[in-house]
Amino acid sequence: MKELYYTDRAGISLDKVASMCDELLAQYTGLKKVLIVPPDYTRCYSFAGEITKILYPRLKAMGAEVKVMPALGTHMPVSPEEKQKFFGDVVPDEDILVHHWQSDTTVLGKVPQEVVSEISKGLYVTDIEVEVNHLLVDGGFDLILSVGQVVPHEVVGMANYSKNLFVGLGGRAMINKSHMLSAICGMEQALGVRDCPARVLYDYAQQHFIDGKLPVVFLQTVTTRENDVTSLNGLYIGDSRVPFEKACELAQELNIVHVERRAKKVVTYLDPEELKTTWVGNKGIYRTRMIVADGGELVILAPGVRAFGENEEMDAMTRKFGYKGRDYVLDLFNKGAFGTDKIMSAAHLIQGSTDGRFTVTYCTKPELMSKEEIESVGYQWANYDEISKRYDPHTLKEGWNTLPDGEEIYFVGTPALGLWKCDD
Repeated sequence: MKELYYTDRAGISLDKVASMCDELLAQYTGLKKVLIVPPDYTRCYSFAGEITKILYPRLKAMGAEVKVMPALGTHMPVSPEEKQKFFGDVVPDEDILVHHWQSDTTVLGKVPQEVVSEISKGLYVTDIEVEVNHLLVDGGFDLILSVGQVVPHEVVGMANYSKNLFVGLGGRAMINKSHMLSAICGMEQALGVRDCPARVLYDYAQQHFIDGKLPVVFLQTVTTRENDVTSLNGLYIGDSRVPFEKACELAQELNIVHVERRAKKVVTYLDPEELKTTWVGNKGIYRTRMIVADGGELVILAPGVRAFGENEEMDAMTRKFGYKGRDYVLDLFNKGAFGTDKIMSAAHLIQGSTDGRFTVTYCTKPELMSKEEIESVGYQWANYDEISKRYDPHTLKEGWNTLPDGEEIYFVGTPALGLWKCDD
């Protein structure tokens, strides 16, 4: 296919997006069945909802049967309210498929343990089964459009591309083991790095089991957000790795904020409509941890957080073991506490721990998540309604703020949209 690349740091118009989608679809004739794979609502700033709303009616007008399967991974299904916000009235409920990561997958093959060992430099040695939703293989789709945002990410360095398939539509083995690979190799060595260990793993799986075998085209976005307005700054479309590479280059420029010094107190805000659990809300930790000073405090304003895990299984594991440090969790892992099918929980608990370098204060509404619950997993707690009077997320400005009493803080309003680094 002819790949399509467009960059505009000032923002790409919907008309331009529509013309690029038209140019993409003009390359395909006789389409009978098409699958669109956008992210779930925790990536609501990805512009994937808008692109899906452009693609869906055009494909229907071409006479194709069209299904939309959000790349949920282990996240909870998209709610009716989220569907409305993401897709409007364009995509009917009957055409939205739900991916069940525990039961809906088929195994395409394995990444051999010697490859995993080489990737991890001997830190993690295991075969890794490559699983995807079975409909990618046997659903009869003659075009699969994977739509998603490239942004710094705690597991895979830079999100999207093949991750949208192997995790978003993946199964237990791949999600568990790839997350553990990343955690063992070290999150801070992955964040914002394109070719980190998990990405090399997914590249191997992409090259051996997807390329030339499944009709996948990637639509990669890069976005920014300012004054509550999300802008699309890059759109890269193609069936090779090049669109991802171009998106990475722009995202590393626009979505990584280089801070001149570490802050003793960092305050970050989790949108209550977007982030409802610590499983996804801990992006507030991952994306800001590199700017928190040793002995400092990270305050997470989390008015919508009401659970630890996105599903009952992972919620229970978090409540049982908590965010109590890398060595503690690795010891449990080596003793088999996570079995072979809950390894992703171990990875998540490692990544959500600070190993005592700084403290995390989760500020929740007590009717949604209590003080006792938050403290039981190793974090400090504060009442959101009280602390938001001092740190009001709607009046603080991005970056450095000095409060009336002289306290200096660094504020991050949308942690999921970037990475904040102190280059020392």
